[in-house]
Amino acid sequence: MDIGFTTAAYVVAAVLFILSLGGLSNEESAKRAVWYGMVGMALAVFATMAGPGHGLWPLSLVLLLIGGAGGAVIAQRVQMTEMPQLVAAMHSLVGLAAVLIGFNSQFEEIRIAALDGTARGALEGFSAVIAAKSPAELSILRVETFLGVFIGAVTFTGSVVAYGKLAGRISGAAKKLPGGHVWNALAALVSVVLLVVYFQTGSTWSLAVMTIAALFIGWHLIMGIGGADMPVVVSMLNSYSGWAAAAIGFSLGNDLLIVVGALVGSSGAILSYIMCQAMNRSFISVILGGFGGPKGPAMAVEGEQVAIDADGVAALLQDAKSVIIIPGYGMAVAQAQQSVSELVRRLRAEGKEVRFAIHPVAGRLPGHMNVLLAEAKVPYDIVLGMDEINDDFPATDVAIVIGSNDIVNPAAQDDPNSPIAGMPVLECWKAGTVVVLKRGQGTGYSGIENPLFFKENTRMFFGDAKKSIDDLLTRIN
Repeated sequence: MDIGFTTAAYVVAAVLFILSLGGLSNEESAKRAVWYGMVGMALAVFATMAGPGHGLWPLSLVLLLIGGAGGAVIAQRVQMTEMPQLVAAMHSLVGLAAVLIGFNSQFEEIRIAALDGTARGALEGFSAVIAAKSPAELSILRVETFLGVFIGAVTFTGSVVAYGKLAGRISGAAKKLPGGHVWNALAALVSVVLLVVYFQTGSTWSLAVMTIAALFIGWHLIMGIGGADMPVVVSMLNSYSGWAAAAIGFSLGNDLLIVVGALVGSSGAILSYIMCQAMNRSFISVILGGFGGPKGPAMAVEGEQVAIDADGVAALLQDAKSVIIIPGYGMAVAQAQQSVSELVRRLRAEGKEVRFAIHPVAGRLPGHMNVLLAEAKVPYDIVLGMDEINDDFPATDVAIVIGSNDIVNPAAQDDPNSPIAGMPVLECWKAGTVVVLKRGQGTGYSGIENPLFFKENTRMFFGDAKKSIDDLLTRIN
């Protein structure tokens, strides 16, 4: 098929991707938005394979079948609790693809430079595009290739580390080499020098050394970010992968890849900025690997945790007129969303006001809790954001915290030395009684002690969240 069909298909695919992003901002339109994205991607792949310079159809089909089958298997097996680390793993593949495509461009440029005029005239596809470039255009191609490889390498190792932290295979604590950010700055400076060398000479060694430096930056950058900032890291790496794709799109001369990369890169950056505001974090600080931190020793926590059993929680709910439920990652781990949904149905059937309070960074992925509640058929109109519901806690009889820690931690307001000092939190301790569902007395993912658990109006309902809610359901008709 000619270039006209490919261009038209790319325009339609780009529109579908934009509609997909727009639809994901609302729970009710999210399912339709996912279909927009799926159709757009299918159209983009078909147009690329059917367009000029498509390459080997048999090999492409084999690779599509392998990738599609692998994706289908992963989609069936991955639980919602594993979705954050799956996203990080997908980002690493995008980064690795950018690196490999960049090096392929470099090797192709070297090969074409050794051909005579007759041999160049017989080239097709990407090789023909490179052969037709003037010296000035080749210099621009080198910059595009260099940037694509650099961003891709940073994304690859950074995403691997993020996956390890989210999956619990790497400690969530922020760790840096002696000297800290000096190493990152030094590696970045070496990369800038190598960019000049590569621009002037096109040497493979300069591209290879830069790749090693970029791989180090990605590893050391994300290792230096603590567990409390991991939701931002996932969004940030999403942005990085988009910019890597856009840079490679310039190298390949693929307009749709440029558009899609720019959409992913810009939306990821905007989301990261919004999340940093929600956590009272400096955006620059987080993306540079966690500059700053506690200014001194954390405030000592006084008091003791008071336990409560299912009968006691049932009695509290029986007397309550208004209830606010705060879900967190613990609910996802226990897969308790269906039981929570049934509890809400029964309480509302008794005429009680029941709502959900969602913190912008609840869970380990933006929108994690919203997806879980939608999966459990919780009505959208009772799922409210932090800004919408925070002022209602003083008039609430019972607040139920299910597997949350940092987002309900009063130390964010009371302790200037806390790692989360200044972070907006759900002020559930202002409710009449707070019931916290928790496996044990340990700290949360970020390792920060929570004074909420020791307050006089807090009761600790220990145990697996799903089993605890199911036990509670037997006492609420």
